[in-house]
Amino acid sequence: MKERVSDHYGRSRRLIKQIADSLKATGIDPKKLRAADFEPIDEFHFRGRQASLQLLEKLELAPDSNVLDIGSGLGGVTRTIAEEAKAKVTGIDLTQEFCDAAKTISDWVDLSEQTTFIQGDATKLPFSDSSFDGAVTVHVAMNIPDKLSVYKEARRVLKPGARFGVYDILQGEGGDVVYPTPWAMDASISYLATPKEMASFLQDAGFKVLDEEDSTAESFEWLKARTSEPKSDRIMPVTTQILFGNVASDMVQNQLLALDDRRLLTYRFICAA
Repeated sequence: MKERVSDHYGRSRRLIKQIADSLKATGIDPKKLRAADFEPIDEFHFRGRQASLQLLEKLELAPDSNVLDIGSGLGGVTRTIAEEAKAKVTGIDLTQEFCDAAKTISDWVDLSEQTTFIQGDATKLPFSDSSFDGAVTVHVAMNIPDKLSVYKEARRVLKPGARFGVYDILQGEGGDVVYPTPWAMDASISYLATPKEMASFLQDAGFKVLDEEDSTAESFEWLKARTSEPKSDRIMPVTTQILFGNVASDMVQNQLLALDDRRLLTYRFICAA
């Protein structure tokens, strides 16, 4: 199953070359961009960088904190935390292609000294106990059937009292999700939990849930506005279409339907170790 998930996200080989070529084709030098400029491609979770900043605010990190990003993808959240909190951030992701691309983008935006990316399994983190001052996971649990193991591992590697921010896509009360979606072409690698189940997993892992927020309505409005934006107004010519090709438009329409019907939800949990 893990191989199928990795293959789903890693279908675009030579990804970083495709990103660089797309930028240069429109006259953009990737080495002259800021981390925030990459949001359309490297923060392809609902509500993008805005959601990352809101999550970061709740972590209450001190300067020079050591932070973990579980399921870091192309490293957008990792870089946002590193840049905004002046932290050192380690991203771990199942897909090697994403890790390689994330390293290169960090080089482009001068954040390579603050960010590290490694390929690994969220259910078996390769870190010592009490290694991190904070941790996040953003739009990752949808592909993981054994969520409790992920959260137990997060709890293990966090220092006592450290905060864990979870921002994920959950199963809503409106019915089954229609596929394809960005996390799955069909239901075979999609494992959506309900808000009640997620809270239970986090508590069973040893966390105290301090706060939870349903942002589904905001996510729907954000996606609707994002998809109606003229291409000519976009600063970044590269979008998630580079990851998923022509099927990307079907994924967007299915997500709009699911959010509007509350078939899927976007939820944030803030927890304390």
